[in-house]
Parts: sequence; structure tokens; C-alpha cells
Amino acid sequence: MAMGKSNKLTQAAAIKRIIKKCSGLGKRSSNGVYNNEGAGLPEDVPKGHFAVYVGENRSRHIVPISWLSHPKFQSLLRRAEEEYGFGHDMGITIPCEEVVFQSLASVIS
Repeated sequence: MAMGKSNKLTQAAAIKRIIKKCSGLGKRSSNGVYNNEGAGLPEDVPKGHFAVYVGENRSRHIVPISWLSHPKFQSLLRRAEEEYGFGHDMGITIPCEEVVFQSLASVIS
């Protein structure tokens, strides 16, 4: 049982890291410049959203940060962490077929 609790703490920590990383995007710095300008971050991702890559072809989808608290999306993030980890430069890659992701997206939205 202790292992299950430890696993939940690890998952919660991973989700907090993602939220922290995403929540700073689009905020103004003290000099009035948005902190994602010149940082190599995509300009087509609206404030409060982030990109994920889905399926074998790594199709790019823009999803709201609010999805991070949804249990079904958290399940996908756990699978992504197990398969790829979060310590890489490929972005958040969701290990499921695109059709499955689109179906889940319609349920979450």
C-alpha cells in the first residue's frame, strides 16, 4: 500500500512540474516583454494551453491547461511518463492512437 501512495505522490509531482512549466508561458516580465518571446516557444499556442504530440505520426494538438486536472488525461500522462519520461526535448508525447485521443478530447471538452 505504501508503494501506491508513493506512486500517487510521484504522479502529482510530475503534474505540478507540467503546470508550473506551462503557467509561466505568456506572462509579462518586469520589462513588459512576454517571457516566451525569443525563447523558442511556439507562438501559435494561446495562453493557458500547451501542445501535445499524439500517435505514431506525432500529430500536434493544442490542449487547455485545465485538462491537467482531468482524470482521463492524467491517465494518459502517466502512460506517457512510463513510456517516454518527461526529461526529453520532444514535448509531451501521448502514447495512444490519434483516433483514441480525439475521442477522449471530445469527452473532456
